[in-house]
Amino acid sequence: MNDIISPENLVYSKPKLMNDTQMHYCAGCSHGVVHKLVAEVIEEMGMENKTVGVCPVGCAVFAYRYLDIDWQEAPHGRAPALATAIKRLWPDRMVFTYQGDGDLACIGTAETIHALNRGENIVIIFINNAIYGMTGGQMAPTTLIGQKTSTCPYGRDPELHGYPLNMTEIAATLRGTCYVSRQSVHTVGAIKQAKKAIRKAFEASMAGKGSSLVEIVATCNSGWKLTPVKANEWMEENMFKQYPKGDLKDTTNE
Repeated sequence: MNDIISPENLVYSKPKLMNDTQMHYCAGCSHGVVHKLVAEVIEEMGMENKTVGVCPVGCAVFAYRYLDIDWQEAPHGRAPALATAIKRLWPDRMVFTYQGDGDLACIGTAETIHALNRGENIVIIFINNAIYGMTGGQMAPTTLIGQKTSTCPYGRDPELHGYPLNMTEIAATLRGTCYVSRQSVHTVGAIKQAKKAIRKAFEASMAGKGSSLVEIVATCNSGWKLTPVKANEWMEENMFKQYPKGDLKDTTNE
């Protein structure tokens, strides 16, 4: 019986960098899957002792509790600025930020754009669930037209609230970026593609190619007031129209 349940016989075993601390994320949240992929990529690259993650304010504020690597905590929206300092001081380190859409696309818009435009050799992992998940489900810059939140209960109106902000498309136009991709983690196939994108971004940063941004289109079933299954369905039917998946820019081979 012990042979049957031993780790080598499991289809999936938890990455060694992920500890046993119980996550605070809501059931069905995409964050846990992305954490797993980041841990797997770091392990596979053999960078366990040379990786520094930067987590700011938002749902991922406690990311440092779950992955046993070096972490720094940044003020709201300022993660790219802190990551820039770390990478410039320790260029042999693999440095990444882990940010939500409210943090990256609203409070930290300037830090994000300028770090990417400078071509800092960092990776920005961008979790886009179109809402402020931690603070009560308010409208974010990424909230879809017509989508209801606690601060636009009748749906986002472009004449009143403006249009959704496609940060990843903006990043692809910047001269300092070498790899920009948008993925998701709602199916096995999508998870595999997301892992490839994260791996490519990390490798590009260590090769000194410039800045990379990997957006993960994600769900917030608590904020959206949907079950995990329904949230995935809503994301497929609505989010991917505004935020289509795929690589937007790849100059890593140039």
